[in-house]
Amino acid sequence: MLRDVPLDLPVRPALAPLLRALTDAGGAVLVAPPGTGKTTLAPLAVADGVAGRVLVAQPRRVAARAAARRMADLLGERVGQRVGYAVRGDRRVGPDTRVEVVTTGLLVRRLLRDPDLPGVDAVLLDEVHERQLDADLALAFAVEAQAALRPELWLVAMSATPEADRFAALLGGDTPAPVVRAEAALHPVARVWTPPPRPVAPPGAGRVDPLLLDHVAATVRRALHEQDGDVLVFLPGAGEIGAVTRRLADLADRVAVLPLHGRLPAAAQDAALRPADRRRVVLATSVAESSLTVPGVRVVVDAGLARVARTDLARGLGALVTVPVSRAAATQRAGRAGRQGPGVVYRCWSEGTHGRLAAQPEPEIATADLTGFALDLAAWGSPDGAGLALPDAPPPAALTVARETLTALGAIDADGRVTARGRAIAATGTHPRLGRALLDGADRIGRDRAAELVALLAEDGLAGRHDDLTAAWRRLRDDTDPGATARWRAEVRRLRAALPAGDPDRAGTPGDPPTGPARTDDRDRPGHRRAAGDR
Repeated sequence: MLRDVPLDLPVRPALAPLLRALTDAGGAVLVAPPGTGKTTLAPLAVADGVAGRVLVAQPRRVAARAAARRMADLLGERVGQRVGYAVRGDRRVGPDTRVEVVTTGLLVRRLLRDPDLPGVDAVLLDEVHERQLDADLALAFAVEAQAALRPELWLVAMSATPEADRFAALLGGDTPAPVVRAEAALHPVARVWTPPPRPVAPPGAGRVDPLLLDHVAATVRRALHEQDGDVLVFLPGAGEIGAVTRRLADLADRVAVLPLHGRLPAAAQDAALRPADRRRVVLATSVAESSLTVPGVRVVVDAGLARVARTDLARGLGALVTVPVSRAAATQRAGRAGRQGPGVVYRCWSEGTHGRLAAQPEPEIATADLTGFALDLAAWGSPDGAGLALPDAPPPAALTVARETLTALGAIDADGRVTARGRAIAATGTHPRLGRALLDGADRIGRDRAAELVALLAEDGLAGRHDDLTAAWRRLRDDTDPGATARWRAEVRRLRAALPAGDPDRAGTPGDPPTGPARTDDRDRPGHRRAAGDR
């Protein structure tokens, strides 16, 4: 497949060494800075080395779709031919698909259903440096599946940062996996420190201070006046992107102001990733740090904020909060301005503040709600994660709280083993509290209504902050916001399909097909099952 792509990107010289490493060791780490082409060219190269399908796991839906479209474009094909994708509620593959791009969460679900991954000969885990919970689980489960069930399976961990030793050790076991590095010539990026003229309220669970958004918009105008090229603006979320878009509305006659985030329809996401016939200002979340490459960017405006997962103790669910960006993430964002030539980054904070930022972002396992994570571990047959190739062990206190929640939901028993109800909850692919609500609600108010209400709670941003759920439900049914309604209906369909046939209280009872590799105890983990079968 790679021979069909004439494009010469910086990662290309590293692809032959990568294939040699995989042939020799079965696993490797590919380190390549953002913009070098690792996400698009490495899967095509690996597909040339195996007979079966190549799965590429991306941490975000928008990145999964974009990567598949980019590879298909390079091959001169439509998505769904040799390159396809699958994300929650949307799949485009065909009988000739060799490379399938999926989200890490979807890969975890597939591994739980069947750790053999039939028909798959290689798994590439992209952006492992971001350390999202699903990515950590996908890595750990894939490593164990390879060791116990599929020794011929190729595993590649791909990272945009140079810290690769930890992943090499996890992939290689006793002998660290080979590390292959791709180099890219990064043009110089000048830094301009532009703190707000007045103090702004610190970020947190509430909204971002409008004074900071005013300042970001003013900085965009300054950058357009002082610099050439397209401008990429980093903001923490879709709400802030919409607010800054409105503040720049008067520029529409001469500049294309384009949003880029996961809630957008696919066509709008594609528009932000294509060059235009005039200057562009692309307002993006952190998805543009490393997962996506926005062409034509010579200027970055960085608001200095990121949205990360935390535990919402009031709701007992995971939540997103706004925090200052880390220095490592700020460096990656700035680098986006130097891919095609010398660039400039406008940082909306002071140089003194920069020195006080955290050096690296915290991995999700250290701060996020672990209820779903703990259920996946139990479904895999390893309730405490012992022996799994996790980059970091889960914090004991947070794991204890997660287990208490799962016990109350009936998802695990007193020994931490997954129950039939727990397997049914895990199969819903949503937070365990919402999964239990879906199963119970289907019996009490009907499957359709239960799926509608759970989708409203599960899909970020649909209900609005502190919104009346009945009013939000009516707005979505009335198609007041077509984009939000489309996302909601897609999630409703997915949840409806995830419900077990018949009585949900009987889901997973003896005689029903299991939903994951775990059955009763540790002997049912993939490694123990293969060992028993070999005897």
